[in-house]
Amino acid sequence: MALKHYSAAGGIIIDGEHLLVLDRPKEREVRLPKGHIDPGESALQAALRETTEETGYADLAAVADLGQQVVKFNFQGDDFVRSEQYFLLRLLSERIVQRNAKDEAQFVRLWLPLEQAVARLTFEAEQQFARRAIDAYQQLGQPWPPIHSRQKPEG
Repeated sequence: MALKHYSAAGGIIIDGEHLLVLDRPKEREVRLPKGHIDPGESALQAALRETTEETGYADLAAVADLGQQVVKFNFQGDDFVRSEQYFLLRLLSERIVQRNAKDEAQFVRLWLPLEQAVARLTFEAEQQFARRAIDAYQQLGQPWPPIHSRQKPEG
């Protein structure tokens, strides 16, 4: 069993009273967008890139650094230690770019009320970051108007 270390970054998008999560039906998981930090890339650059790749939302702005935590897990017989950093993000527009076929197939966008989104997340570490994002958003006094019109079908 090999021990593997890596760093990841992700974004938590809050729009009005809703938070965006990604349903992964084949994996039976609900997750936040995040992924590996590429060489030469900052955590914020990775968070914006990964969030756009996985959600399709292209006009994002960072609002707050939500900090880091270390997560340990086993996957297919290997032990992993992952340093995760998340950022509170906001939509600047509803502009969506085409996701690659893999991300399009595996991630379904779900806009959920804030507390419902936290409850739906599969992993406690992501629930903790979502709570941090909600706290940061509320401490800012909900400073931006909602952009997303939730009448549109997602996915």
